[in-house]
Order: sequence, then C-alpha cells, then structure tokens
Amino acid sequence: MVNVITKENFTAEVMQSDKPVLIDFWASWCGPCRMLSPIIDRIAEDRADIKVCKVNVDEQPELAQRFGVMSIPTVVALRDGKVIGQSVGVRPKEAILAMLG
Repeated sequence: MVNVITKENFTAEVMQSDKPVLIDFWASWCGPCRMLSPIIDRIAEDRADIKVCKVNVDEQPELAQRFGVMSIPTVVALRDGKVIGQSVGVRPKEAILAMLG
C-alpha cells in the first residue's frame, strides 16, 4: 500500500515510522513521474518491510521545500527520520531499493 503524505500526517507517518520510508515526490503533470509510479507501486506491493509514501508537490509545497526537491520525480529514503538516500529522475526498482542499504 502506498501512503499519501500531507503536512498534517507527515510526522506520524514518516518521522515516527518504525520501518524505513521511501517518499516519491511527484506531480500529476509530470511525465517521468507517471513512468516512475508503477515502480513505486511495485515496491509497495513487494516489500512489507518498507513504508512507501507519495507526496504531490503541487498540493504539499512545504514538504517538497523541506527536502530540497528541485526536480521531480525525486525519491527520498529515510531511516529513523533521517535521510539516507535521494535520487532524481526515473530509476529502476533495484536502484531505488539500494538507497535503503
């Protein structure tokens, strides 16, 4: 399952997560974001040990700014509330998972 993150649920869903977290920063008008979406969905289906989240940058500009997102899609990996990896652009599933170590 992919969790939709807003500034209202960010702390509970991301910062207080007991699992590593992947956040996909995206927008509906972004072609590469649409290419990345099925990869993110597959990670969410395949890996119950990871919390997979999406942030719509048009609806949540504060969160995009907090993570310094300049281009989308950007995927950020966090563990214990700290950023452990970040990638910009469409990446294969293995490269995204590699950010988690």
